[in-house]
Amino acid sequence: MYVNFIICIFRAGSTSYTRDNHHINHYPMPTERCMKNLFFIALAAVTCISCRSTELVYINVLKPAPVTIPAYIKSPGVVNRTTVTSQHKTVDAVDKIFSLEGVQLDREGAQSSVSGLTGELLKNNRFSDVKALGELDLTTNVPGLFSAPLSWEAVDKICREHHVDALFSLELFDTDSKISYAAVPVSLKTPLGNVPGIEHQASMLTTVKTGWRIYDPASRNILDEFSVARDITFSGRGINPAVAAGALINRKEAVKEVSVQAGQYYAMRIIPFRTRVTRDYYVKGTDNFRTARRKAQTGNWDGAAELWKKETTNPNSTVAGRACYNMAIICEINGELDLAIKWSQKAYEEYKIRLALNYIRLLKNRQAGDELLKQQQAE
Repeated sequence: MYVNFIICIFRAGSTSYTRDNHHINHYPMPTERCMKNLFFIALAAVTCISCRSTELVYINVLKPAPVTIPAYIKSPGVVNRTTVTSQHKTVDAVDKIFSLEGVQLDREGAQSSVSGLTGELLKNNRFSDVKALGELDLTTNVPGLFSAPLSWEAVDKICREHHVDALFSLELFDTDSKISYAAVPVSLKTPLGNVPGIEHQASMLTTVKTGWRIYDPASRNILDEFSVARDITFSGRGINPAVAAGALINRKEAVKEVSVQAGQYYAMRIIPFRTRVTRDYYVKGTDNFRTARRKAQTGNWDGAAELWKKETTNPNSTVAGRACYNMAIICEINGELDLAIKWSQKAYEEYKIRLALNYIRLLKNRQAGDELLKQQQAE
């Protein structure tokens, strides 16, 4: 409704000119009747917004980590498997030339990424030790892409020789850069005054891509396979293209820093995280609902719940259903998911509150997530 209102004003308030055989066609300006219609449309839109029977509440929820590490893994090793095999080095060298990569940029970036992951895993108290194992003669034959997984025989051998019980493996590391130039008119200061000149500007977009796998030799499972890409933008300027491009040379340290961050970011995939979710709750029905709304707005959820509880026996089925639904909301806020599901079921089964049906699904998903959380936190 609101969008249509804006479009209508634009069309009605504009005049369009079209030349056709020297004739100009004018679209008429809005009439008084049209303006009245627009007023009532806008009033209706505002009224609908003000008549909403629900408001949003924000709840902080602890969610399980994307990757679950079994409890028996206490001392993982971190390896770098991004060295290109000899038969593919020519192809990789050509790629580096055309993508403006430095000779050692990928190698040093990969080492930085492994260091970032190792350091972050050491901060996680679920591990007794984390070992950075380096390259170990591990190679890839597909530069810039995931190779086939390591054989379990190779994984077993590494874990046995280095006394680790799992492998975090960097299996993909690639930097790709694109450079662009622009010539911009500028005013140059000289002893004879300002003279017009040209300044050359160069910009480079470098994408750093990392890919990881986690090998669990005990279960013969790859626990995770995940890649992430991050962009860095560099810029330089000078009196000619060579000088402008020269300002881009010192990008290696920036790439290494981003590579460290990529490793640290990957370590977060095994750590539960907090997120904010929204829930609708009813604010209209009786005077108790209106009072409860004000209590909720001040953070007095227990006081609001007392008023909603009174309305769960209201002879009006709509009011009682809304109150049951709101009781489910307060139960979730208090972490009582089983009770929240029971209130939601009552709101839908006995009073046909439609919001409750979808809410039941959300609560059951949270229950499943909490079970996984218990498993991850017990490790």
